[in-house]
Amino acid sequence: MKSRRLTTAGMQVINYTMLAAGVLATTLLSGGAAAQGWPTKPVSLVVPFAAGGTTDVLARALGDKLSASLGQPVIVENKPGAGSTLGADIVARAKPDGYTLLMGAVHHTIASSVYKNLSYDFQKSFEPVTTVALVPNVLVINAANTDASTPAELVALAKKATQSMAFGSNGYGTLQHLIGTQFATQNGIELLHVPYKGSGPLTTDLLGGQVAMSFDTVTPVLPHIQSGKLRALGVTTAKRSSALPDTPTLNEAGLKDFDLGTWFGVLAPAGTPEDVLDKLNQEMVKVIHSPDFRDRMAKIGAESIGNTRNEMAKQIDDDTKRFAKIIKEANITVN
Repeated sequence: MKSRRLTTAGMQVINYTMLAAGVLATTLLSGGAAAQGWPTKPVSLVVPFAAGGTTDVLARALGDKLSASLGQPVIVENKPGAGSTLGADIVARAKPDGYTLLMGAVHHTIASSVYKNLSYDFQKSFEPVTTVALVPNVLVINAANTDASTPAELVALAKKATQSMAFGSNGYGTLQHLIGTQFATQNGIELLHVPYKGSGPLTTDLLGGQVAMSFDTVTPVLPHIQSGKLRALGVTTAKRSSALPDTPTLNEAGLKDFDLGTWFGVLAPAGTPEDVLDKLNQEMVKVIHSPDFRDRMAKIGAESIGNTRNEMAKQIDDDTKRFAKIIKEANITVN
């Protein structure tokens, strides 16, 4: 039997073939083939506010259902600070493998214009997954400390006050900050802005009388409105909240062009594989559209959404442009 020798050229051909096969296998594993097995470990959902606020409540409601759907725990991590930008920065720098996600909100589209030195670009550093819910904001006051039943009566008190009345927000560059600024400008009054790291500590101080009012989302203040400790004076969206049907909109109360509500949605770091993003969207939308999740949202004054990735991307783009104009006119900046 004759022995067969490979020439140097033949060996090179074999080596190149093996190399090409290895590259192909690696590509498959890093793409579709690998993503088919995702997730194989717990998924982290970063909330950029303190516990107890609407972002936190929605994230935990979604996480509970999603854990069963994905077959892996979805762990909510609160990373508050800098008007929601600290948590966003953490996720922007995370490995884009689908295991670290951001519970984002409309605040991030505002922060893009307010903060001049952000380490990330909200539209380039993240991949939208889906919008979870829309929650109206509401002007509320401490019922025991502030004697007003309408926005007009509150404005009259502010004009008579020897010191600027304080309103609390979830931080600089959040929607609550913007609404408070617009409310003060339209009514020709000065209000002192007091930023917090989330609705939890803000609501505590509102109940304690440290701030006179807030323009927070309905969810964290609803139980206190129902108990009578807080008084709702007006909803900031164009239509009334289903959770507060007897509370007029600010437009109905005599103000102009108020149609500002807070949406919340999930995003992943840029570079996350497409099939992982698609699976995330599919599983989340399934949860969001389920009757029990919708009922749970309705009880806290939230409207379930569950849209496509492209629809959420358009929403982010539209709001970024919309708020950039408002912020420029109001001259709101944070270094």
